[in-house]
Amino acid sequence: MEILDLYDENRIKTGGTYIRGEKMPEDTYRLIVHLLIFDDWGNLLIQKRQKTKSMANLWDITCGGAASAGETSKEAIARELREELGIKLDFTNTRPIITANFKYGFDDFYLVRENINLGEVSLQEEEVAACKWASFDKVMDLMDRDRFVRYKKNFIKLLFDLNDDLRVVEI
Repeated sequence: MEILDLYDENRIKTGGTYIRGEKMPEDTYRLIVHLLIFDDWGNLLIQKRQKTKSMANLWDITCGGAASAGETSKEAIARELREELGIKLDFTNTRPIITANFKYGFDDFYLVRENINLGEVSLQEEEVAACKWASFDKVMDLMDRDRFVRYKKNFIKLLFDLNDDLRVVEI
Protein backbone atom coordinates (compact mmCIF):
# COMPACT_ATOMS: atom_id res chain seq x y z
CA MET A 1 0.00 0.00 0.00
CA GLU A 2 1.46 3.33 -1.11
CA ILE A 3 0.49 6.45 0.82
CA LEU A 4 0.98 9.72 -1.08
CA ASP A 5 0.88 13.36 -0.03
CA LEU A 6 -1.82 15.57 -1.48
CA TYR A 7 -1.03 19.01 -2.93
CA ASP A 8 -3.08 22.02 -3.93
CA GLU A 9 -2.96 23.60 -7.41
CA ASN A 10 0.09 25.66 -6.35
CA ARG A 11 2.04 22.52 -5.38
CA ILE A 12 1.72 23.20 -1.68
CA LYS A 13 1.09 20.17 0.52
CA THR A 14 -2.42 20.19 1.94
CA GLY A 15 -1.48 18.06 4.95
CA GLY A 16 -3.70 15.29 3.62
CA THR A 17 -2.72 11.93 2.17
CA TYR A 18 -4.41 9.24 0.14
CA ILE A 19 -3.78 5.62 -0.77
CA ARG A 20 -2.55 5.12 -4.31
CA GLY A 21 -5.19 3.52 -6.46
CA GLU A 22 -8.09 5.03 -4.56
CA LYS A 23 -10.03 8.03 -5.81
CA MET A 24 -8.25 11.28 -4.98
CA PRO A 25 -10.23 13.99 -3.19
CA GLU A 26 -11.54 16.76 -5.45
CA ASP A 27 -9.12 19.63 -6.24
CA THR A 28 -6.04 17.79 -4.98
CA TYR A 29 -2.93 16.65 -6.81
CA ARG A 30 -0.05 14.20 -6.40
CA LEU A 31 3.65 14.29 -7.19
CA ILE A 32 5.18 11.96 -9.80
CA VAL A 33 8.87 11.79 -10.74
CA HIS A 34 10.69 10.51 -13.83
CA LEU A 35 14.37 10.20 -14.66
CA LEU A 36 16.18 10.13 -17.96
CA ILE A 37 19.79 8.94 -17.87
CA PHE A 38 21.75 9.73 -21.01
CA ASP A 39 25.25 8.53 -21.78
CA ASP A 40 27.99 10.70 -23.29
CA TRP A 41 26.88 9.68 -26.80
CA GLY A 42 23.27 10.84 -26.39
CA ASN A 43 21.74 7.40 -25.82
CA LEU A 44 18.92 7.06 -23.31
CA LEU A 45 18.82 4.27 -20.73
CA ILE A 46 15.38 2.70 -21.17
CA GLN A 47 13.61 -0.05 -19.26
CA LYS A 48 11.04 -2.64 -20.27
CA ARG A 49 8.03 -2.84 -17.98
CA GLN A 50 7.14 -6.24 -16.53
CA LYS A 51 4.24 -8.18 -18.01
CA THR A 52 2.37 -7.88 -14.68
CA LYS A 53 2.47 -4.04 -14.63
CA SER A 54 0.20 -1.55 -16.33
CA MET A 55 1.51 -0.82 -19.84
CA ALA A 56 2.93 -4.36 -19.73
CA ASN A 57 5.95 -5.24 -21.86
CA LEU A 58 6.38 -1.69 -23.14
CA TRP A 59 9.70 0.13 -23.08
CA ASP A 60 9.81 3.30 -20.98
CA ILE A 61 12.24 6.03 -20.01
CA THR A 62 14.86 5.22 -17.37
CA CYS A 63 12.60 5.12 -14.30
CA GLY A 64 9.77 6.83 -12.50
CA GLY A 65 7.00 6.62 -9.95
CA ALA A 66 5.02 8.41 -7.30
CA ALA A 67 6.56 10.32 -4.43
CA SER A 68 5.61 8.67 -1.14
CA ALA A 69 4.19 10.66 1.75
CA GLY A 70 6.91 12.78 3.32
CA GLU A 71 9.30 12.51 0.37
CA THR A 72 10.65 15.40 -1.63
CA SER A 73 10.88 15.11 -5.39
CA LYS A 74 14.65 14.50 -5.15
CA GLU A 75 14.23 11.81 -2.50
CA ALA A 76 11.54 10.12 -4.59
CA ILE A 77 13.61 9.96 -7.78
CA ALA A 78 16.67 8.66 -5.93
CA ARG A 79 14.52 5.93 -4.32
CA GLU A 80 12.82 4.97 -7.59
CA LEU A 81 16.21 4.64 -9.31
CA ARG A 82 17.60 2.49 -6.47
CA GLU A 83 14.50 0.29 -6.39
CA GLU A 84 13.99 -0.21 -10.12
CA LEU A 85 17.57 -0.41 -11.40
CA GLY A 86 19.77 -0.71 -8.29
CA ILE A 87 21.62 2.50 -9.21
CA LYS A 88 22.58 5.01 -6.54
CA LEU A 89 22.96 8.64 -7.62
CA ASP A 90 23.04 11.80 -5.52
CA PHE A 91 20.37 14.30 -6.57
CA THR A 92 21.29 16.94 -3.96
CA ASN A 93 22.37 19.50 -6.57
CA THR A 94 20.02 18.34 -9.34
CA ARG A 95 16.76 20.04 -10.24
CA PRO A 96 14.07 18.75 -12.56
CA ILE A 97 14.75 19.79 -16.15
CA ILE A 98 11.01 20.18 -16.68
CA THR A 99 7.78 19.78 -14.72
CA ALA A 100 4.72 18.60 -16.59
CA ASN A 101 1.35 19.40 -15.10
CA PHE A 102 -1.28 16.72 -15.68
CA LYS A 103 -4.87 16.25 -14.59
CA TYR A 104 -3.98 14.61 -11.26
CA GLY A 105 -0.73 16.32 -10.36
CA PHE A 106 2.79 17.37 -11.10
CA ASP A 107 5.42 15.26 -12.88
CA ASP A 108 9.06 16.25 -12.36
CA PHE A 109 11.41 15.03 -15.09
CA TYR A 110 15.08 14.79 -14.11
CA LEU A 111 17.83 14.48 -16.69
CA VAL A 112 21.35 13.31 -15.84
CA ARG A 113 24.35 12.18 -17.81
CA GLU A 114 25.95 9.01 -16.52
CA ASN A 115 27.69 6.21 -18.38
CA ILE A 116 26.01 3.32 -16.57
CA ASN A 117 27.54 -0.13 -17.04
CA LEU A 118 24.54 -2.37 -17.77
CA GLY A 119 26.37 -5.28 -16.16
CA GLU A 120 26.10 -3.48 -12.81
CA VAL A 121 22.37 -2.78 -13.03
CA SER A 122 20.13 -4.75 -10.65
CA LEU A 123 16.58 -4.95 -11.99
CA GLN A 124 13.59 -4.92 -9.64
CA GLU A 125 11.93 -8.15 -10.81
CA GLU A 126 8.40 -7.02 -9.90
CA GLU A 127 8.59 -3.95 -12.15
CA VAL A 128 11.43 -4.15 -14.68
CA ALA A 129 12.00 -6.93 -17.23
CA ALA A 130 15.08 -5.48 -18.99
CA CYS A 131 17.03 -2.32 -19.68
CA LYS A 132 19.23 -1.11 -22.52
CA TRP A 133 20.68 2.00 -24.14
CA ALA A 134 18.69 3.46 -27.04
CA SER A 135 19.29 6.29 -29.49
CA PHE A 136 16.59 8.80 -30.34
CA ASP A 137 15.92 6.92 -33.59
CA LYS A 138 15.56 3.62 -31.73
CA VAL A 139 13.07 5.15 -29.27
CA MET A 140 11.07 6.60 -32.18
CA ASP A 141 11.10 3.19 -33.87
CA LEU A 142 9.79 1.55 -30.68
CA MET A 143 7.08 4.21 -30.48
CA ASP A 144 6.11 3.67 -34.13
CA ARG A 145 5.72 -0.05 -33.43
CA ASP A 146 3.66 0.57 -30.24
CA ARG A 147 6.45 -0.94 -28.14
CA PHE A 148 7.11 2.20 -26.04
CA VAL A 149 4.92 3.88 -23.41
CA ARG A 150 2.60 6.35 -25.15
CA TYR A 151 4.30 9.67 -24.58
CA LYS A 152 3.81 12.29 -27.26
CA LYS A 153 6.66 12.01 -29.77
CA ASN A 154 7.27 15.76 -29.55
CA PHE A 155 7.72 15.44 -25.79
CA ILE A 156 10.34 12.69 -26.16
CA LYS A 157 12.07 14.80 -28.84
CA LEU A 158 12.08 17.75 -26.42
CA LEU A 159 13.76 15.63 -23.74
CA PHE A 160 16.45 14.45 -26.17
CA ASP A 161 16.91 18.06 -27.35
CA LEU A 162 17.30 19.25 -23.75
CA ASN A 163 20.02 16.65 -23.27
CA ASP A 164 21.77 17.90 -26.42
CA ASP A 165 21.53 21.49 -25.16
CA LEU A 166 23.09 20.49 -21.82
CA ARG A 167 25.90 18.65 -23.58
CA VAL A 168 26.79 21.78 -25.53
CA VAL A 169 26.84 23.90 -22.37
CA GLU A 170 28.87 21.42 -20.32
CA ILE A 171 31.65 20.85 -22.86
